[in-house]
Amino acid sequence: MATVILVRHGRTTANASGMLAGRMPGVKLDEVGQQQASFAGERMKDLPVHAIVSSPLERCRQTAKAIMQAQRPPLTLVTDKGITECDYGEWQGRQLRDLAKEKLWATVQSQPSAAEFPGGESLAAMQARAVATVRRHDALVESAHGAGGVWVAVSHGDIIKSVLADALGMHLDLFQRLNVDPASISVVRYTGSRPYVLATNTHAGDLSWLAAKPTRKGRGSSRPADAAVGGGAGPSAAP
Repeated sequence: MATVILVRHGRTTANASGMLAGRMPGVKLDEVGQQQASFAGERMKDLPVHAIVSSPLERCRQTAKAIMQAQRPPLTLVTDKGITECDYGEWQGRQLRDLAKEKLWATVQSQPSAAEFPGGESLAAMQARAVATVRRHDALVESAHGAGGVWVAVSHGDIIKSVLADALGMHLDLFQRLNVDPASISVVRYTGSRPYVLATNTHAGDLSWLAAKPTRKGRGSSRPADAAVGGGAGPSAAP
């Protein structure tokens, strides 16, 4: 299948103040977040991106638009609720320092698969709908552009961590071992045999090396689906 670039939105006023924003409206990128989003776009400016899908929340749409500005020709932004923020229910809008005192906090940290937020959704349900959404869009990109297709999904920290955990074959209970910072970029390449996690939580580096060499027919990818024993030679262009 294709390759997805997972981008967390840039830093927000809520991130900076230690608040769990959840799905609250009006949470926007702060000045640092705007700079982070623009830099994420710069990292992809020499990589042909075939589609960009964003969480409907404003902070993600702002980040997605900054990435789109660096693309030629321009892309059309698609939003999908399947990769929107976790529904934290009654935890939404509260300070993290206060939430850390709740009994549920320990479950979220050590056994996320058993965590369900009061008045919200469970982390297991969050992962299921996020993974299904990413794989659906990935299949659409491959159908339209071949296995060399590259697309961007702009989403949230826990969403991206859950997608990475699935791609790595990790149980959800281990997903807190992953870190996904604001405006960081992670990369997953899906194939018929397995997903390949090419990068996690990166903050710098040109991403043009992700572009596949076209086949003789001018479409598709020269990438093998199997893992190279010994690690292989890597991309022809350094990341």
